[in-house]
Amino acid sequence: MSDHITGYAQALLAVARADGNLETVKAQLADVAAAIEGNEELRSTLSNNTLPAAIRGQVIDDLLANKTTDTTRALSGLIVNSGRGAQFSEIVNAFVAASAAASGKTVATVRTAVAMSDEQQARLAKALKANTGNDVELQVVIDPSVVGGAVTTIGDTVIDGSLRNRLSKMRETI
Repeated sequence: MSDHITGYAQALLAVARADGNLETVKAQLADVAAAIEGNEELRSTLSNNTLPAAIRGQVIDDLLANKTTDTTRALSGLIVNSGRGAQFSEIVNAFVAASAAASGKTVATVRTAVAMSDEQQARLAKALKANTGNDVELQVVIDPSVVGGAVTTIGDTVIDGSLRNRLSKMRETI
């Protein structure tokens, strides 16, 4: 990971902590990053440093107006206006990881086709803690391509419990 990404992540962490709503900002920034990644036109616009920063900033303001906290909107604007729109997701992921590490946790990204209940998230976090030996903070991403089950990534480890993977293994066995 580059020093720029780490630096931005640490700055986001400091601002969110100082504002007193770290968990909200973290969840909202993760949602913004997912929205940007999921929309090619938006990603291209925010990554286009030939566009004036004011225009890129206005896109972020329009996108997030009345949907996020002022802190989330300001931090999103900071990333985009400073010419780091192409690294938005990397910066947010580093921010989430730094936040988790500061609390003694490891981040596990869980991709599912549908939202998980609080109970399901708690059970999964408990199972992952038993498996890794570390407290785990879940970052749940809704991804319809998963079809069923979940795909969990912790660092370099991928645990594929998706229906697609299970059917593929069954097919290989037969």
